[in-house]
Amino acid sequence: MNNFSLWKFSPLAVLLIFTAPLAIVLSSLFGQYTENWSHLYEFVLLDYVSSSFFLVIGVTVIVLIVGTLTAWIVTNYNFFGKGFFEWALILPLAIPPYILAYTFTGLFDTYGDANNLVRSLFNLDDGVAVFPNIRNIYGAIIVFGFTLYPYVYLVCRSAFINQSKSMKEAGKLLGLNESQVFFRLGIPLIRPALIGGLMLVIMETLSDFGAVDHFAVQTFTTGIFRTWYGLYDIQTAMQLASLLLITVGVFYMIERNSRSGIYSSSNSTFSPNYEIQLKGTKSSLAFFICFTPIFIGFLLPVIELILWAFEVNLAFFSKKFVENSLNTLSLSILTGLICAFLALFINFSVRLEPKSVIKRMSSLLSIGYAVPGLILAVGMVQLLIYLDSFTTKIDIVLTGSLVGLVTAYVIKTYALANSSIESGYERISFSIDDSSKLLGSNGWSMLSRIHAPLLKTSILTSVLLVMSDVVKELPATLILRPFNFETLAVSTYIYASEERMLQAAAPAIAIVLVGLIPIILLSKMIRSSRMVQKNV
Repeated sequence: MNNFSLWKFSPLAVLLIFTAPLAIVLSSLFGQYTENWSHLYEFVLLDYVSSSFFLVIGVTVIVLIVGTLTAWIVTNYNFFGKGFFEWALILPLAIPPYILAYTFTGLFDTYGDANNLVRSLFNLDDGVAVFPNIRNIYGAIIVFGFTLYPYVYLVCRSAFINQSKSMKEAGKLLGLNESQVFFRLGIPLIRPALIGGLMLVIMETLSDFGAVDHFAVQTFTTGIFRTWYGLYDIQTAMQLASLLLITVGVFYMIERNSRSGIYSSSNSTFSPNYEIQLKGTKSSLAFFICFTPIFIGFLLPVIELILWAFEVNLAFFSKKFVENSLNTLSLSILTGLICAFLALFINFSVRLEPKSVIKRMSSLLSIGYAVPGLILAVGMVQLLIYLDSFTTKIDIVLTGSLVGLVTAYVIKTYALANSSIESGYERISFSIDDSSKLLGSNGWSMLSRIHAPLLKTSILTSVLLVMSDVVKELPATLILRPFNFETLAVSTYIYASEERMLQAAAPAIAIVLVGLIPIILLSKMIRSSRMVQKNV
């Protein structure tokens, strides 16, 4: 009975921990409203709303065009470089938006590398700036557009692969040309998947802090941070965070609902897709369209970071850099192991009781991935302050410790571990469970001796995915880290905020290298999907 209760009620306890910070943030809406709130409401709240809205619209347009067009081209056409572009188009995911913002500043400022290069090539005066100022909302739109478009590219490419060849041939027989097939057949039939990808982009855009702060764009995240650290008013900061949380929650629900319709475009008389061979000008045009987002979103920032690194003669391997790297590595490994264990534990609980309320609760645990790190940090601070009021007698202080930071990481990244382990469980037959029960293996014994060995690849994948996300997390780390404790992301942010771009190169390069881990995993999946497509 005790064993049954463990598997049945432990997921509920985890859910309570995961939702407690969010509940605390939302509860602020029913609390007292200070003079600071009145000031924000009268003078800057409209700016937060309008800037966030304009930013989202601009980013949506870019990712919609770039993501759908590149996905359509690499799926339906064969041209020079196609095999490379299939996986290389997701490389910008390895570049966090704030790192792209920092490198673009170093490139396109009045005395940035790009303007200096043009002036030297054409003998222009020092005051001449060929490239316009990038530190504004338009620069932020470009940064988010070319780092987040892979979300749309991935879902669209997967949907395009599954579209029927006969459907496209029927459209051409009815007089549609290639562009009309794309706009009238291709895009409408993948609308649910496309909406899901766009909602992910919008949530990522709204939750970012580093890039919009560097470009001085007044969004909700910068407003929350300034209210907290500038006005020292956590209550008003939580109320602002509540508005952002509700907005993100709406987009999260839209994204979840869109998934239920992803298969609406499937064709019962499916025939495999085919590739049209492009030559000459058309091949060059397809190459240019696919190369441009990779160049802007990945190659440019990587080249600039490497140049910065050599400008300081690779002197960034200091004691501080090594210390920050070890801090980041230890936090990411610890969070990855905790997330993998929780995902394994909860999915095993669901497997034991597939028809119980546990299965419905388990899906709610992934909501943390859609929540901005800044909001999680705000709620976590209040939760730790509340818990500290009960731990004063035993001399334990949770506020300002690594406990809150790791907990926020786990809540934020659990969805990554869960998706990997959940897909691994789908490949394990229930007959294995029945056989192990007949042999006397149940509960912990079945989990540790049967399931865990079979899921070792999924567990390792989940740990790597979580690690890559933790390394890039900035706002939650800035707020919850202990005093004088820095990670690579915090170090990069501090250097960039002090305009010490050369020193920011080392931690930024390390973050990008770790960010390539999920890219490698995704590229393998893309190659395997292509093999399946060819063999159908």
